Amino acid sequence: MIIIGGGAAGLFCAFEAAKRGRRVLVLEHAGQVGKKIAISGGGRCNFTNLHTTAANFISANPHFAKSALARYTPADFIALVERHGIAYHEKKLGQLFCDGSSRQIINLLLAECADAQVEIRCDCRVRRVERNDKFQVETEQGSFSSDSLVVATGGLSIPQLGATDFGYQLARQFDLRIEPTRPALVPLTLPAETQARFTDLSGVSLDALATCGGASFRENILVTHRGLSGPAILQVSSYWQRGETISLNLLPDTDARALLSEQQQTESELATVLGRQLPRRFAQAWCKLYAPSKSLRQLTEREINALADKLERWQITPAGTEGYKKAEVTAGGVSTAELSSRTLEAKRVPGLYFVGEVVDVTGQLGGYNFQWAWASGYAAGQFA
Repeated sequence: MIIIGGGAAGLFCAFEAAKRGRRVLVLEHAGQVGKKIAISGGGRCNFTNLHTTAANFISANPHFAKSALARYTPADFIALVERHGIAYHEKKLGQLFCDGSSRQIINLLLAECADAQVEIRCDCRVRRVERNDKFQVETEQGSFSSDSLVVATGGLSIPQLGATDFGYQLARQFDLRIEPTRPALVPLTLPAETQARFTDLSGVSLDALATCGGASFRENILVTHRGLSGPAILQVSSYWQRGETISLNLLPDTDARALLSEQQQTESELATVLGRQLPRRFAQAWCKLYAPSKSLRQLTEREINALADKLERWQITPAGTEGYKKAEVTAGGVSTAELSSRTLEAKRVPGLYFVGEVVDVTGQLGGYNFQWAWASGYAAGQFA
């Protein structure tokens, strides 16, 4: 069998299939495998999440991922990590990272491939794929044929590492539907007028509850020179559609109305009160935009209520995202309606499989996308 793509899902699928006695060839167009793994998790690879469920994924069919995720769990991958003697730790919220570096996960995958006698060819760009009685794959290193072809080419995110739309082109070649793609887990940009007001706050981080598209995430947000980033923003970016607003609760642990009412009998200004709850620079800039410069004692009940509401539901309409260049993953992809949830095989093209990010299954931030790579690679590896 032939696998196009030497990333997390492709390599995992390769050795799983090879364990079944299949002769497996992995074709990787880059000079080395696992380039995206190498930079993940700040170089330490957030390789899974203890709390993985199908609810942590976005797809046109939210049930599609359940089958694969149930058959290869975080505990299964952790057992593999431990078998290879890799030390790891939980950072927060079930996120597991290597104590050392991401290279340890790449070495694990390569060792498993070597043990299973998987052949890997790097610098091997695919020129054309055809299907007669078998799949014929023409590359810069010659032509290869196989009964089974697994597409593990990833998405469009981080093109500087070599990401392309090859997997989507191949799906279209076989008349498979593609769900519209967009950058996900990506910083958001702000309209120029809004951004100009926050230019001086670049680098300021604060704890907040971000909500968009019915999903809410409580983590840090970070003001950047172009807009907003940080874990909470990256999370909601996957749910955000152009033109929509996101809502930020700047005081997720505090009843803003009660806080302001308590201080209403003092001469304190809002910036002073908020400066005890939020980074002082942020509090001052926010108040300059939204709060009259007078003491809380001088504000009417209506003004207090309006300010409290804005603090708990600050509505921002992003101008856009920072695009695939800064996106950790690609949302959308090969439609799950075209694939078997059990095998990841195309229903109308026997022998053709799609695994990993190229499929319309997108994980939230925190190791979920790697778990989908392992689980989908495992599922296809049992059948291809």
